[in-house]
Amino acid sequence: MNVIVLLAIILLVLMIMVGGKKGLRSFFSLFLNFGVIFFTLAFMLNPDMNPIILTFIASVLIGCISLFYINEINQKTIIAFISTMITTVILLVFIVFVSDSLMIQGFGEEETEALSGYSLYIGIDFMKIGVSVIILSTIGAIMDVAISIASAMHEIVKHNPKIGKKDLVNSGINIGRDILGADTNTLFFAFFGGYLALLIWFKDLSYSIGEIINSKIFSSELMLILCAGTGVALVIPISSWINAYYLLRVKEK
Repeated sequence: MNVIVLLAIILLVLMIMVGGKKGLRSFFSLFLNFGVIFFTLAFMLNPDMNPIILTFIASVLIGCISLFYINEINQKTIIAFISTMITTVILLVFIVFVSDSLMIQGFGEEETEALSGYSLYIGIDFMKIGVSVIILSTIGAIMDVAISIASAMHEIVKHNPKIGKKDLVNSGINIGRDILGADTNTLFFAFFGGYLALLIWFKDLSYSIGEIINSKIFSSELMLILCAGTGVALVIPISSWINAYYLLRVKEK
C-alpha cells in the first residue's frame, strides 16, 4: 500500500475516533480546500486575471468550507466568518503596501540554478502572486483564532448572562492573548521547519547574519510570518467586539 494512502487512512481513523461526524467532515474539508486552491492556481495562470482578487474569492470559499461545512451554520460560525473576512480585507491592504515597499517578489539568487531551464516571461505580476501566497498562508490561522474566540465568548454569555459589554470584550481579548502566543510561535516554527535545509545551506556557504537577513528567500518568509502574526493579532479585537455586540444585542431582544 502506498505510504501516503496509509497515512491518510490513519488520519481519517483518528479524526473519526476523536471528532466523530465532525472529524469526518474535517477530513473531507481538506480535499475541498485543496480543490479550491487548485482551481485558484489554474485561473492565476491567465494573465488577464488578478491574482489578489482570485485569492480573496478563494479565502471566502475556504472560510465557508472550514467554518460552515465542518461546524454547520450557527451564530458562532457566522460571527467567526465575518470576523475572518474583515481581518482579511484589512490585512490584504496592509500586505499589498508592504510587498510593494519591500520589493521581495520573485526568486532569490539561491534559486537561480534550479530555475535556469525555465522561462520567467510568463506574463504574471510576481508581487501579486507574493501577496496571494501570504493571504493563503494566513487565512487558516485567522479562522482558528476567530472560531476559538467566538466559541469561548458564547460559553461565557451562556454561563454568565448578566455580563456587561465591556467585561465581555475584555474576556474575549484575554482569551485571544492566550491564543496569540501559541499561534505566532506555530507560524515561526513552521517556517524554520520548512526551511531548515536552506538555513543549513546558508551556514555551509558561510553567510553572515546580514547576508541571511537580506536574502530574498529569507526576507519573504520572514515577511510572511510577520504578516500572519499581524492578522492573528488583528482578528482578536475585531472578533471580540463583534461577538460582544451581537451576543448582547440578542440578549436584549
